[in-house]
Amino acid sequence: MHRQLTKEEFDYAVQFRRDLHAHPELRFAEYRTSEKIANEAEQLGLKVTRAVAETGVIVEWESGKPGPHILLRADLDALPVPDLKDVKYRSLNEGIMHACGHDVHMTVVMTIAKLIAERPPVKGRVSFLFQPAEEIPFGQASGAQAILDSGQFKRLNPDYVLGLHCWPTLDAGKIGIDQQIAMAAKDAFSIQIKGRGAHAATPELGIDSILVASQLVSELHHLISRRVNPADSAALNVGTIHGGHSQSVLADEVEITGTIRTISAETRTGLRLAITRLAEGVATSSGAQIKVVWANEMPAVVNNQNLVAISKKVFGGVLGLENVIELSEPPMTTDDFALYAEKVPGLYIKLGVGSNYPLHSSNFDVDEECLRHGIEALHELVFELISK
Repeated sequence: MHRQLTKEEFDYAVQFRRDLHAHPELRFAEYRTSEKIANEAEQLGLKVTRAVAETGVIVEWESGKPGPHILLRADLDALPVPDLKDVKYRSLNEGIMHACGHDVHMTVVMTIAKLIAERPPVKGRVSFLFQPAEEIPFGQASGAQAILDSGQFKRLNPDYVLGLHCWPTLDAGKIGIDQQIAMAAKDAFSIQIKGRGAHAATPELGIDSILVASQLVSELHHLISRRVNPADSAALNVGTIHGGHSQSVLADEVEITGTIRTISAETRTGLRLAITRLAEGVATSSGAQIKVVWANEMPAVVNNQNLVAISKKVFGGVLGLENVIELSEPPMTTDDFALYAEKVPGLYIKLGVGSNYPLHSSNFDVDEECLRHGIEALHELVFELISK
């Protein structure tokens, strides 16, 4: 029989989550958040390592007896999104919000730490990694990579790494599991176009970078329909276009940024090459200078097959088999959890939260019953893995 949360434990989780939601912080600036987590863990008598990769926190429990080492990861950062909900726990930090559910992730992992500290397994180790900066703007650092660079992941040397993400399309009480790919690979690109400025009345004397950019954007989107197998999954987005100074001047410089999201390594390699060749072709035909720069190259999140099989059985026992959903189509979203799952066997699950709004929406919220189900299911999985 799995461990069910008491009313007091569930209330603890709800209040913990609401406090985090009301005080969101941006990437690598999660100082209040990390201090709250560190203080809570120390009060539980757990070993705490602060300031990992600036604002990360590592919490450790060890039995002193041989057994598997399980690492649970949660992300700390919020998004630069205004919170438009009319709730008591609405964000107090203007223009910042936990619009991606990281407050839920932290609460699930922190509550499991509390349960393990109070009723520990008989053997093995359990660690809890609270990672900064999972949200990654173009060209900026990955929090997971910063953790790896710190050497702390290597020091921990876990046998398994577990992670989760809020999933609005699943009701609270359900958990989604991808058989293999849980999140897509992501590659961000910047295309820098240098033309030649001229008066709008004499366009023949210049090279209009905006016109070149317009041609390039249109042809970039055609790549998906012409270069990707219809049976495969891929997405391309141009997110920003910057350039120009006056309506009467041909813009001399324009920068385009965007991303590609892919499932298969072959499609990923092919699209990157196609974008570079397309840019070179447009440069030749227009006379502009065009440079393609790649950044934030993140692999797909790959679930370990053995962990998938074990988790289906465990979650079925906790939630009922009808509430364990086998997800057939990997989403085009990404997560730097992928970097940990490249090092050790990993499992990344989708926690149903029953939201009427999508992730990153200013109105995103969750059915807080999801906390109970996420905590109980992952807590049971930790014990199952340690017993193995």
